[in-house]
Amino acid sequence: MSTARLSDRLSSHQPLVLGLFRIVLGLLFASEGAATLFGILGRQSSPVGDWPFWYAGVIELVCGVLVLLGTATRGAAFLSSGAMAFAYFTEHQKNGLVPLQNGGLSPALFCWGFLLLVFFGPGALSLSGLLQGRGVARSTAGLDAV
Repeated sequence: MSTARLSDRLSSHQPLVLGLFRIVLGLLFASEGAATLFGILGRQSSPVGDWPFWYAGVIELVCGVLVLLGTATRGAAFLSSGAMAFAYFTEHQKNGLVPLQNGGLSPALFCWGFLLLVFFGPGALSLSGLLQGRGVARSTAGLDAV
């Protein structure tokens, strides 16, 4: 198989893979927020109003669910990316420059993953595409509005 044919075959699956990426990223982010807010999954809950952890948990839970469902994806991803950049630079970078040495690997990966969704949109399998009747063609092309 030539590399051009392989590239074409892989490219034809981009919307679906992007949609699956969005779903997994949203689920992981929402679980971080749920753990912070409700003290589940082996983590202690953050007291209500505790800056910045409780507020970060709210952003993680709400935006994670929005991204998971594929509704308001670009806006939720933008807020999530910014929150993770804030977390990295205020909580982690003071312990070292590189994410592996400062414990900031998760915020760094979340930040860049959400930034990707800001620019590429929700991909396939988004709730906004289904509710607005746009069909698969437009929503998979990454043309969903916020």
